[in-house]
Amino acid sequence: MVFKPDVTVAAVIERDARFLLVEERIRGRLVFNQPAGHLEDRESLINAVVREVLEETAWRFTPQWLLGVYQWRSSRGHSTVRFAFSGTVSDFAANRMLDPPVIATHWLTQAEIASRTASLRTPLVLRCIEDYLRGVRLPLEALLSVQ
Repeated sequence: MVFKPDVTVAAVIERDARFLLVEERIRGRLVFNQPAGHLEDRESLINAVVREVLEETAWRFTPQWLLGVYQWRSSRGHSTVRFAFSGTVSDFAANRMLDPPVIATHWLTQAEIASRTASLRTPLVLRCIEDYLRGVRLPLEALLSVQ
């Protein structure tokens, strides 16, 4: 059996002590997540997170730091390797349609997010925010791409 975890990217974006989350419908359930998604073929991790934030929130994202690389296995046995970034957003495109399954975006405090633990898509959502608040910051240069 070949082990093939999903490789995903996610963005932790904080403004005025609030974090940008997306609300999405996954398997019929409303959940909250960071703007996040899958790495596509021939795409760098940086380009992937910039693209995903734009597609899911209509904000332009500038990554500044790598928060960490997180490995997680769901109760259904599905494995994910998540590269989480922090940075800033600008140039909101108000008329841009959000990619499904996103239905809305929200700016929430850490306490509001923690109170929604049962509605978080994965435990990684809160863990990435906690790491960000603890001051975890790795340079983007830690990501190497060899052509």
